[in-house]
Amino acid sequence: MARIVRALITTAILSLLVVVSSDPASAESAEEIDAGATQALEKLYAESSAAKELGAKSVGILVFPSITKGGLIIGGEYGEGALRVSGKTQGYYSSASASFGLQFGISTRSLVIMFMTDQAFKKFTGSNGWEAGVDADVTVVELGATGSLDTTTAQNPVIGFNFGEKGLMAGVSVEGTKFSKLDR
Repeated sequence: MARIVRALITTAILSLLVVVSSDPASAESAEEIDAGATQALEKLYAESSAAKELGAKSVGILVFPSITKGGLIIGGEYGEGALRVSGKTQGYYSSASASFGLQFGISTRSLVIMFMTDQAFKKFTGSNGWEAGVDADVTVVELGATGSLDTTTAQNPVIGFNFGEKGLMAGVSVEGTKFSKLDR
């Protein structure tokens, strides 16, 4: 039993180190972020025609190809992404959050946030660190087998799509996640 506990604690500590590592040498280049963002959007649109339709109507799209989450009681997540307007990158952003509670494991996922109104988009781009749930409510869509959305969801000013989750950690939320502009 003690061996299992030690293994779990070691795994959790290593997971947290991977997630919260902010070593600039490990940061992705603009080209890597752009390539990942393009692939993530293609995957989302292939899974959901409704997401593709919303993307065409959006004012701007924030794309995080890979957000890594890990934790053992104390957890954190981090990812880097691109803000796209009319298909062109307008800037690079980080996504970071911390949590405390019953949790264990590590996982990765993709996140796409669509700004459906000029007001929501301007509030995001005009902020110095935008926080989901504080600066705006983000309606998060978990893609199911149909990839469809209800009409109420499609009318929200900020819509987020979580998809491609891999790993051993459950529970996805953007509430309390801080998005900050990166210098690239």
